[in-house]
Formats: sequence, structure tokens, C-alpha cells
Amino acid sequence: MTYCIGILVREGLVLMADTRTNAGVDNISTYRKLRVMEHGPERVIMCASAGSLSVTQSALSRVALGVVMPDTGEKETLADVPTVFRAAQLVGQALSDAKAEIDRVVKDDDVYTDATLLLAGSIGGRRPRLFQIYGAGNFIECQADTPFLQIGETKYGKPVLDRMVTYETPMAEALKIALISFSATMRSNLAVGLPVDIASIRSGVSDLELIHRIEVDDEYYSELNNRWSNALRAAAAAIPLPQYASQPEQELRS
Repeated sequence: MTYCIGILVREGLVLMADTRTNAGVDNISTYRKLRVMEHGPERVIMCASAGSLSVTQSALSRVALGVVMPDTGEKETLADVPTVFRAAQLVGQALSDAKAEIDRVVKDDDVYTDATLLLAGSIGGRRPRLFQIYGAGNFIECQADTPFLQIGETKYGKPVLDRMVTYETPMAEALKIALISFSATMRSNLAVGLPVDIASIRSGVSDLELIHRIEVDDEYYSELNNRWSNALRAAAAAIPLPQYASQPEQELRS
């Protein structure tokens, strides 16, 4: 299991992914799921992955070598694509091809081959864009009315994002909220865990602003986790009890 978040706000974009691939009493392993796929002058493209590791590894290897696009018959790379939209098409084609090939090999076995990617980037100083790419190669784009996308174990962290993130949220605040979303997820699901990788791009600057890994002993994350838990308990205690809960027992039975 994994958890990945992409948040797109007016100031820029934050992409975040955990690293846990297995979880159990004696079976915990990690694998980097956030990757910078292309980084050059006026160009940065990165992705986060959830699902089958074999499919995502195969797809990203295909991207690195170049992908023959059906609409042109030409091999294209992320170093050449003119827009992040075209990058999403290229990566979607690679993901679809990789999944189809692996499905043919394991068709008689009970093997999980689904995979999903978050692709984010900026080219030529244009505003960052964020896409969610499915195993079939199709994708959706993040929009200002719902300025985030999630893949993997999404249900525990989504309420935090729904309540707290808007397109006008400052980018540093969006990063903090994403960490709170991770805290909520890791509290309820041991299959998501530290370390967590973070990358960000500021609008108008097609370059990485931040690339950072939060390790298990990170002091800020530990403080954030404790403060969030205490704040929730304090908020719940400050809300008055419902009137019907304080009635005598005989009144409740009548």
C-alpha cells in the first residue's frame, strides 16, 4: 500500500509520496515512489506512483528510453515534449504498454498489475500542471476547484484536504496540510509510513524549488503529528455535548 498527494495552488505545486511497500510485524520494506523524471533548463517533470512495482518500473524504464507515440509514429522523450500535457500522454502510453505486456505474461496467475501515477511538472516557465494517469493510459488533470489529486490509500487523508486546501492556499501551507493528511493516514493504516519524499515547483519557475525526504526521526514531523492529535482532542472537548446525550436515562427510554 502507498499514499501519494499532489496539491496545485496559485503559488505552485507540491508532490508528496511515502515509501512503504510492505507492512507487517516482521515484513516492512521501503521503495522510492517519487521520482524526478526530467530536469533541465526550463523543464522539470516528476511523478509519484502507486500500485504494481513491476508495472511502474517497466513503464518508467520505457519513458527513459523513449516512447513511440501512436499519433505520430515517432519516438519521443520527456526532454523533447513541448508541454506537460504531452508528457502525460507519453507516460500514459508507456504505462499502458507496460501493463499490457505484463498482463500477457501473467494472465493465468493471480497477479496484481494495476498501477496509477501522479505526473507533475512545468515547461518553459508556464504554470505547473498535475495529472493522474491510470493503468489504461488515460488521465485526468487537477483543476482549481478541487486543487489536489491522491492515489493509493486515499480515504483517511482526504477529509483533511477537503476541509483545508483551496487554490489560494499558500504553497508552504499546502505542504503542511499535506503532512497532516499523511499523519491522519499513517495513524489509521500501518501500510503507509515514513520516510516521506517531498518535491515542489513554484509557478513561473520551471525548476525544482524543494526536494526533501522526511525520515523516521524528523523533529518537525514528530511535532506536527503530536500537535495535530492534541488539537483534535481539544477541539472535540470544546464542542458541547448533544442535548439528548445529557438527558436522564428514563427520559431516553420514554
